[in-house]
Amino acid sequence: MANCINTQDSNVVFTRKMKKDYTILIPDMSSIHFSLFKKVFEQYGYKVELLENEGSSVVNEGLKYVHNDICYPALLVIGQMLDALNSGKYDINKVALLISQTGGGCRASNYIHLLRKALNKAGYNNIPIISFNIKGLEKNSGFKLTLSLIDKLLVALTYGDILMLLKNQVKPYEMSKGNTEDLVNFWIEHLGKQFKHDKGYKIKEIKRNLERIVKSFTQIPIFYEEKIKVGIVGEIYVKYSKLGNNHLEDFLINEDCEIMVPGIMGFAMYCVDNSIEDVNIYGGSKVKKISSSLVMKYLKIYENMIIRAIKKYSDFTPPSSFEDLKTLATDIINPGCKMGEGWVLTGEMVDLVKAGYENIVCTQPFGCLPNHIVGKGMIRKIKSLYPTANIVPIDYDPGATKVNQENRIKLMLSVAKENRGLNSLTRKYELTDKKEKTPESKGYKLGKQLKAGN
Repeated sequence: MANCINTQDSNVVFTRKMKKDYTILIPDMSSIHFSLFKKVFEQYGYKVELLENEGSSVVNEGLKYVHNDICYPALLVIGQMLDALNSGKYDINKVALLISQTGGGCRASNYIHLLRKALNKAGYNNIPIISFNIKGLEKNSGFKLTLSLIDKLLVALTYGDILMLLKNQVKPYEMSKGNTEDLVNFWIEHLGKQFKHDKGYKIKEIKRNLERIVKSFTQIPIFYEEKIKVGIVGEIYVKYSKLGNNHLEDFLINEDCEIMVPGIMGFAMYCVDNSIEDVNIYGGSKVKKISSSLVMKYLKIYENMIIRAIKKYSDFTPPSSFEDLKTLATDIINPGCKMGEGWVLTGEMVDLVKAGYENIVCTQPFGCLPNHIVGKGMIRKIKSLYPTANIVPIDYDPGATKVNQENRIKLMLSVAKENRGLNSLTRKYELTDKKEKTPESKGYKLGKQLKAGN
């Protein structure tokens, strides 16, 4: 009994008084999106910092305080938070932790309880934990998810999706390394300044911003090359998190690939659609179905703005609509399969194959049952319908070495080269007017104009 943990000790509420002085630490799942979320939170008076600490100390802290049967994302997120608290960088008496809580069947619903238990063992039971959820699972008087805040976070998500998509289609081809990242950082700061003055959220402002974002990426000087196109799908954390997937995107770009990562908007719409499917399949409140349908219409407005902006102002590959994604998935898997990433993961793989990204890395935490069913379990069926599909499932957990993961991906890429007849990637065309297409050319002139307020 001496080793028993009182999980209630660290159940400290984040109060209104804390809002002014406390720094809220948030795990960084997707750098572009979460940087924009941070700007929104700051507009509402919260002091927020994204955690970027990595390395063996993060994993070791996770293993020390979280049972290794728990999924890898939980281990990493909790380990990252404890490593940050141990760093001495923060005032332990004026810091809070924010963690998402889905309320679904996935183990992610228990992250907050695992974090409390870990804080107790580590001696940080005075630190408040904020549950980020829309189901009213836990409440903190100093942190409230109002409709206004949720709406602005969805707008930030919209900007994040288009920035991530354009970055991935331009960065592998840029003439001057760093141009794409510089432009992404510029837009994050520029949008943050708009948010600070409560701008950039209205439909007209969003459309204008999306248009200018797309145009700015078309003006980055690039080489025209033929590269292996690779899609990334999987469990939501390891799919997006560089900490969770060992910097998978950077590795693929260094391997001379163009990558496509489906946006978070599709997952958000999938979560809302689940509420509708619950009523369709199991019965229940018609009010729940009607309200969810209204939210879905709202999300489709943002999704359509992304698609239209890309189609109208560029030749980039736009994301597919949620409706198309669901149609593709239902040919293979029932929409009632909705634990974890559910049918949407299967749909994303099919959608990527049809869009030309037939080489796919399916990222999954070891032992993540939903993903082994809707991800790895669907590969054979997808290949039978789409013979060009070249899919490799990669497990991520403390016992999986980065070298082994990368070697398996390299084997997939070698198959891709054989399939495409690209054993040596050759340049097809190259921009010749280098005097005009320099880092100070159109894309960067646009940035200067925006900074000047034009």
